[in-house]
Amino acid sequence: MIDLGISKMALIGAVALIVIGPEKLPRVARTVGALLGKAQRYVADVKAEVNRSMELDELKKMKDTVEGAARDVQTSMQTTASEFEKDWAATTAGLDGSTTASSDSTTGEGFVQYPEYKHPKKHWRVKQGAMPQWYKARTGVRTKALSGAARVARYRPQKLN
Repeated sequence: MIDLGISKMALIGAVALIVIGPEKLPRVARTVGALLGKAQRYVADVKAEVNRSMELDELKKMKDTVEGAARDVQTSMQTTASEFEKDWAATTAGLDGSTTASSDSTTGEGFVQYPEYKHPKKHWRVKQGAMPQWYKARTGVRTKALSGAARVARYRPQKLN
């Protein structure tokens, strides 16, 4: 902000000591420091707001260019699709069933039928372990969750009679 050297600061301090007096100088220095801090924070906030507005303007310009490019791509895709439909209609116009036996044999051999996709019906919660149940039972592997009361009852020491 203001370029003050050490000699200028010493001169200002000496003048302030003479004018204000030694007993009020610390309080005045604290007040001046607080005001300078507020001014610096205000300047930083203004700079940040200016930067944000500049970035917002740049983002708006970028948004406009991207939307224009998207519109261009959409129109080109629509024209390409309409041209393809016209070409497809022109090529399939002769296959309307005018020749029955020859057209059925060519279309039947030309296209390969693939089976329809079926979802495997796997659930991530339902896991089937590779360990057999008889082995789990023999080794004591837990297959079911126990409640707290069931766990206490299971591991309670046996009464001696």
